[in-house]
This record gives sequence, structure tokens and C-alpha cells, in this order.
Amino acid sequence: MGQSIYDFSAQGNDGQDVSLGQFQGKVLLIVNTASRCGFTPQYKGLQELYEKYQGKLEILGFPCNQFAAQEPASNAEIFEFCDRTYGVTFPLFAKVEVNGMGALPF
Repeated sequence: MGQSIYDFSAQGNDGQDVSLGQFQGKVLLIVNTASRCGFTPQYKGLQELYEKYQGKLEILGFPCNQFAAQEPASNAEIFEFCDRTYGVTFPLFAKVEVNGMGALPF
């Protein structure tokens, strides 16, 4: 039997390990984000979804700098930008790799 998403952990934006098991029973929308790309305004729509379906939907934001270096900021800078610019309250994780040898396993 294979692993489920709930068997994994990821580093939160604050550096603490976050068990994805805490989100079991909710619909997950896991998004790869970048704050310096053409899709950056996605944060506004994601926050609106999060507020509308809070308690039923969890949005998990995973910043990545692997695509045209569009997320060069530190984890703290990313959080500050998302909070200040878009009022993001959904969980943001530490920057990750989404492809290659260092990619997250899920």
C-alpha cells in the first residue's frame, strides 16, 4: 500500500515541521507559488477561496524558485510580502524544489 499525502511533513514558513496529517478530512489545494511572476495575483484569489470555504478547504502554498528564479526572496520575505500585499492567512511553507533530485516527495 502506498503512502498518502497525510503521511508526509513539510517545513513551514517559520522553519517548524508541519505534519500534513493535521489536514486529514479536508479538501487540499496544494499550490506552487512565486511572488515575482505573472501569476502572483493568484494569492488574492486563493485567499478569497480560503476565506469562503474555511473549515472545509485548506490551501497549502509552497513557494519555489526553480522556474526563471521568480521566487528569490527568503521565507520571511515571502511571508511578509504575501501578508502585506494580499492578506494571506492560509498556510505558507518554506521554499521547496518541485523537480529534480531535491523535489518534495509528494
